[in-house]
Amino acid sequence: MFFITVLALLLVISILPIPGNIETKIVLSGSMEPEIRTGSVVVIKKIDTYEIGDIVTFGEDTKENVPTTHRIIEARLQDGKPVYATKGDANEDVDTREVRAEDVIGKVFLDIPFFGYALAFAKKPMGFTLLIIIPALIIMFDEGKKIYLEIRRMKKKKEEEEKAIVQ
Repeated sequence: MFFITVLALLLVISILPIPGNIETKIVLSGSMEPEIRTGSVVVIKKIDTYEIGDIVTFGEDTKENVPTTHRIIEARLQDGKPVYATKGDANEDVDTREVRAEDVIGKVFLDIPFFGYALAFAKKPMGFTLLIIIPALIIMFDEGKKIYLEIRRMKKKKEEEEKAIVQ
């Protein structure tokens, strides 16, 4: 139950249109292992400045393009704006393309290992049904049953009291 609650909370928080809100992304490759494992969820937030050593998520985030999460290994100014050289911890080479500050989605503040598999599954119709709708229906059925039994108990008690008054 805790797992489902955390999953639902992360989904809701990350989609609310709040300026400066946190975002969640799923790590699809092993380029940051062992620091961040494949299938992890990273919780990121945009900040004003990034430093060498920060793990950041950057790039386009569309259906066709997945953003990258790598570590900043070098920072410099180009035309007065920060530009970063990045590298995955598990990669031998520095990324071929430098990252402009405006292309950084945010800094990684938390990673939850393997949680991304469940989150990706929950975003699909079948996963949403199995992880959200079915448990909700079970809870509603259980609560309805408790209400029904309580009403029956109260009716029975009232009938017994009325019988006692008549005798």
